Amino acid sequence: MASKDKESRLAQMGYWEEQLNRQLALLAEKDVAPEKIAKDTEIKKIRAKIRETRDRLGAIEEKEKKLEKVAKAKAEKAAMPKKSKKKKKEEEMSAESKRQQKKKKKKEKKSKD
Repeated sequence: MASKDKESRLAQMGYWEEQLNRQLALLAEKDVAPEKIAKDTEIKKIRAKIRETRDRLGAIEEKEKKLEKVAKAKAEKAAMPKKSKKKKKEEEMSAESKRQQKKKKKKEKKSKD
């Protein structure tokens, strides 16, 4: 969706600010009191759209920061040296299994008796 793009949201923000300025100029031209301007339904609707767009821009920026952080972590992980499979297998072979350890203990006990 285009409305999820930062550029399109910035364009929307500009559009709504322009509409707000037009409406304010129109009401000022008619010599409407400032209290009535604040209560005008068109002004309220336009300000709500501006708030909505500003909130969405904030969410988009948070998402970009998160993606940047994930990409950085991924790059750091890729830069770390990898353990070779041979070393891992050698470590497993050198370590005795639990069964072998039990057998060894049992032999030691018998030899003591």
